[in-house]
Amino acid sequence: MHSHQILDTIEMIEKYRLDIRTVTMGISLLSCARSTMEETCDAVYERVVTQASRLVEVCEGIEAELGVPIVNKRISVTPVALITAGVDGNPADVARALDRAAKEVGVNFIGGYSALVEKGGTTADKALIRSIPEALSETDVVCSSVNIASSRAGINMNAAAEMGRVIKRAAELTRDNSAIACAKLVVFSNSVGDNPFMAGAFHGIEEPDCVVSVGVSGPGVVNRALGSLEGATLDQVAEEIKKAAFKITRTGQLVGSMAAERLGVPFGIVDLSLAPTAELGDSVAHILENMGLDQVGTHGTTAALALLNDAVKKGGMMACSRVGGLSGSFIPVSEDKGMIDAVRSGAISIDKLEAMTAICSVGLDMIAIPGDTSAETIAGMIADESAIGVMNHKTTAVRVIPVPGTKPGDEVNFGGLLGYAPVIPVNEVGNATFINRGGFIPSPVHGFRN
Repeated sequence: MHSHQILDTIEMIEKYRLDIRTVTMGISLLSCARSTMEETCDAVYERVVTQASRLVEVCEGIEAELGVPIVNKRISVTPVALITAGVDGNPADVARALDRAAKEVGVNFIGGYSALVEKGGTTADKALIRSIPEALSETDVVCSSVNIASSRAGINMNAAAEMGRVIKRAAELTRDNSAIACAKLVVFSNSVGDNPFMAGAFHGIEEPDCVVSVGVSGPGVVNRALGSLEGATLDQVAEEIKKAAFKITRTGQLVGSMAAERLGVPFGIVDLSLAPTAELGDSVAHILENMGLDQVGTHGTTAALALLNDAVKKGGMMACSRVGGLSGSFIPVSEDKGMIDAVRSGAISIDKLEAMTAICSVGLDMIAIPGDTSAETIAGMIADESAIGVMNHKTTAVRVIPVPGTKPGDEVNFGGLLGYAPVIPVNEVGNATFINRGGFIPSPVHGFRN
């Protein structure tokens, strides 16, 4: 690396909030199934603690050596419904074992309390989904996800309806803590097994026994790159974003390779997603505004997001051959200062957010909605996002939080990286008859590409 590149990287870290958002260790639990739930929980705990015992220590060593902050150290595991199949008992016991193991090794979150039901659910899948409110309300760092749709299978509307009810129940069980259980639950279409970001991370069955992946960040770096481009054309803007994404990804690849080598496990992928926080200077919305929008949400916002997403991917893929995960631009309302301000001012609505999710990663993310929002309305949001994902062959998701007792305009604080959010109004016109039909929305004809 030339001296000017070293100085540029130092400046990105010190002034523009360059960080590695997460180093995530994926751990297979396929060997942990036992004849009883108690024995299965013991095997899960032992497997996670043994495999991840040095994860935090290694990451902190790399932080000190390179001077690059690693904000989160995380673990993802095999979808738990695959481990509990054929085992009698409460699958939430596995969530409690995962919570204990995560705290023992010192990670921030552990993901994989998950089920994949796009073509229908097994007995184990259904039991796990029913247990999600209990599991998330009685643990601190466990995250859950359910994949209900794919471009090849279509949309499981029975699962969409059930997830509407699950989200409502999870909110009620944590009503005294801003419905925090819902912030740890994602409903997916086209989920991926190498996603290092929470709350949707799980260790795919196609992955090796153990792998280390990295999720980069750096909205401030990209925003800084646009600061000197007054009067530039949009293709010139795209070129600058590509250059910034290249530098960010190079740093992520270096961190991931070092972590994998020191832990003695394979290096997985770098996820290029721009992941904001609610801190000033770390906003994806502000990047879009720096392109010339007076405030995110106005007409032109979706086009600006398309430019950003594509340029980030192009720059990142030139920097690293092992790109995976979600690799886009996150627009979580509670975790992005610019998005929070736009919701407060009325410049952005849930309908505009839905339109933007046709472009970005991942979907309706970290959105506080009124506490009296019905389970059917939430299921409708899930179905709409799933349709966008299925038709466009992309990952989409819903992480909405119906905070009991709140109404539009109220503000909810989730703490830490999860940030805070104004409660956004939702469409109150009924949809219960549609949702309660159940069944499946078939996959589109272009889903079959053999």
